Amino acid sequence: MNDGNKTKINLRNKSVFITGVAGFIGSNLAKRLLSTVEGVKVVGLDNMNHYYDVRLKEARLNELEQFDNFSFVKGNLADKAVIESIFEQYKPEIVVNLGAQAGVRYSITNPDAYVEANLIGFYNILEACRHSYDEGHTPVEHLVYASSSSVYGSNKKVPYSTDDKVDNPVSLYAATKKSNELMAHAYSKLYNIPSTGLRFFTVYGPAGRPDMAYFGFTNKLLKGETIQIFNYGNCKRDFTYVDDIVEGVVRVMQGAPERKNGEDGLPVPPYAVYNIGNQNPENLLDFVQILQEELIRAGVLPEDYDFEAHKKLVPMQPGDVPVTYADTSALERDFGYKPSTSLREGLRKFAEWYAKFYK
Repeated sequence: MNDGNKTKINLRNKSVFITGVAGFIGSNLAKRLLSTVEGVKVVGLDNMNHYYDVRLKEARLNELEQFDNFSFVKGNLADKAVIESIFEQYKPEIVVNLGAQAGVRYSITNPDAYVEANLIGFYNILEACRHSYDEGHTPVEHLVYASSSSVYGSNKKVPYSTDDKVDNPVSLYAATKKSNELMAHAYSKLYNIPSTGLRFFTVYGPAGRPDMAYFGFTNKLLKGETIQIFNYGNCKRDFTYVDDIVEGVVRVMQGAPERKNGEDGLPVPPYAVYNIGNQNPENLLDFVQILQEELIRAGVLPEDYDFEAHKKLVPMQPGDVPVTYADTSALERDFGYKPSTSLREGLRKFAEWYAKFYK
């Protein structure tokens, strides 16, 4: 880790607040902390909404309930009273905001959910962090929050670097994520709250999100339905395995941007943003090919499954981009880390999990 501009945080015995804890990344992060960090206490918030199969969220929560140091609050990020009561009761020193309404396409049909969770919800988190600095409260040492590769919009330059201008979102979802970065910057500057945004690139793995392509494809193929491959297969995605994402988040949690004053005596905002991706964009058609092979290997689909009969190449969807590609050199420089799980290895773990969970 490049200590020049980071304040080191030891996670032992810390109180960590994770929003979206029954979600894909949130549950994996909570499990990792609870099973590897001595004395850590995790409080998780989730609204358990029906955006996708709630049984998955319940299964993830059940796993977390086995840990003594885990507390769960069912509630909404947009409900200020709930957020305030969590800060009063659990006094979190580190906050990881992963709770959000996800999905690009859904933001076109259901915009209210995004404004509520991603804008009002994030504002409530920032306010609670700010008030943690009031007298008699436990100050938040680091706010880590999920941004998204979607903020790059239709940027032509690849790979995407955090130095690029990102002023051209092509979906409301992307606009809310960019807004989170702007709001965090303002709060870091005004109230000296150390914050780090993480732009996640297509995250996948076991017990992932059913609205994601690999999961949806699997469900459809199993039912004998046809899968649609957008942009006639000319899509590239920087697929990132969930364990790689969690490892990145855990490392980042332990290095907060340093609080220091500038020449004017005012805080230099303790603010940072990183990409977490695989630096290895995969063509959608190759991805589908590997997925097929792994689903057959795991016994989810029969050996003689006729894939060609179930594939349809279709045009691009609104809000989608043709390529995502992360430049992760800054993460490597500051935290000595870059994701490395190969697509085949990751999809193999997904296929094996799927066979077990749905059989």
